[in-house]
Amino acid sequence: QVQLVESGGGLVQAGGSLRLSCAASIRTFTSYVMGWFRQAPGKEREFVAAISWSGGTTTYADSVKGRFTISRDNNNNRVYLQMNSLKPEDTAVYYCAADYSRGITIRDLEYEYWGQGTQITVSS
Repeated sequence: QVQLVESGGGLVQAGGSLRLSCAASIRTFTSYVMGWFRQAPGKEREFVAAISWSGGTTTYADSVKGRFTISRDNNNNRVYLQMNSLKPEDTAVYYCAADYSRGITIRDLEYEYWGQGTQITVSS
């Protein structure tokens, strides 16, 4: 059974930083592309960032490019999202997701496993 558990959410002022962590209980962690998505109140869930199994390839939503960095630690089955220069529009529940694939996708329907989410609130 695959479990993804996010941590690191909270309240931060605009311009601040947060680091999200996702602990994955996956036997073959390197078989999975890992992604971060977010959902703001009243909005659709949207792609934030994804990273290939090796960590060698990453992709980002235009809205976070240059501010957020995704990384992974394959020795400890963890994926991270470093968020800098946060804006009020970054406020959302952030989800970690796993896709059993070698190719990165930004489509949420491709991801088989999801965490429970962690709230990020950015105050102006």
